[in-house]
Amino acid sequence: NKEASPVKNQMTFQRYEFKYLMDYRQLKAVLTAMDPHMVPDEYSHSSIRNLYLDTPNYRLIRRSLEKPIYKEKLRVRSYGQAGEHDPVFMELKKKYLSVVYKRRISIPQDQAMACIDGRRPWQNSQIGRELAYTMDFYQALRPAVFLSYERDSFRGVEDEELRITFDSEIRYRQEELTLDSDTWGIPILPPGQVLMELKVAGGLPLWMAHVLSEQGIFKTSFSKYGAAYQDIMLNRQRGERKYA
Repeated sequence: NKEASPVKNQMTFQRYEFKYLMDYRQLKAVLTAMDPHMVPDEYSHSSIRNLYLDTPNYRLIRRSLEKPIYKEKLRVRSYGQAGEHDPVFMELKKKYLSVVYKRRISIPQDQAMACIDGRRPWQNSQIGRELAYTMDFYQALRPAVFLSYERDSFRGVEDEELRITFDSEIRYRQEELTLDSDTWGIPILPPGQVLMELKVAGGLPLWMAHVLSEQGIFKTSFSKYGAAYQDIMLNRQRGERKYA
C-alpha cells in the first residue's frame, strides 16, 4: 500500500493515545458498537513495517519502560514493503504527561539510512534539525529491531480527529533490518489477541467507554517495541530464539 491516506501524509501529530488488548469476542463487540460512529479510513488496511533505532545497550527503550513523564523513540516506518529508493517516514515520537507528539519527514529509504549512519546530513528543516539533534544527543543510534503488524484503521463520522486502529500479527526480529523484506519474525501477542489504539484530542466518547466497561476491556500501557525488548532479554537469558 504505497499510496498514502491524508493521515499517512500528515507530518506532525499531537494527541492522546489509549491502548487496549482484547480477544476476538471482545473485538466483535467493539466493532458492533463502532458501527454508527466510525467508518474505515481512506486506505483502511496497512501492512506497517518499522525499524526502531536505539543504542547498543537499548537506552531509549529501557528509559521508556521506566514510565518517565517524558520519553522519546526514533523509528523508520513504511506502509507496505519499501525498496531502497522508495519513500519512508523518519519519525521522532515523544510523549510528555500522556500527550503524544509525533514529528516526521518523508525521505527515500537509502537516504534515511545514510542520514542515520552519518554519511549524509539531515534535511535543513525544523523536523530535520530535530532529528539531527536527537541523533547527535544519543550518539550511537542504529536500527535495533524490525517490527511489523497488520493494521485496520477507522475515523469518526462526526469527529474526524477520532481514530481507532486494530493491530494484529505483531512480529519482531533483530536480523534483516530493512523495510524491503517479508514480515517474518517472533510473534509478540498470544494467538487470538488484538491491540486497539484510540487516538483522540480529548477524552473517550461515551459510547466507547460504555462498550469497554461492558466487555471488561481495560486500558494498558502496552508498547510494541517494549514487548519486543523484554522478549529479547528473556530469550538471551534462555539462550534461545523462536522465529515463526
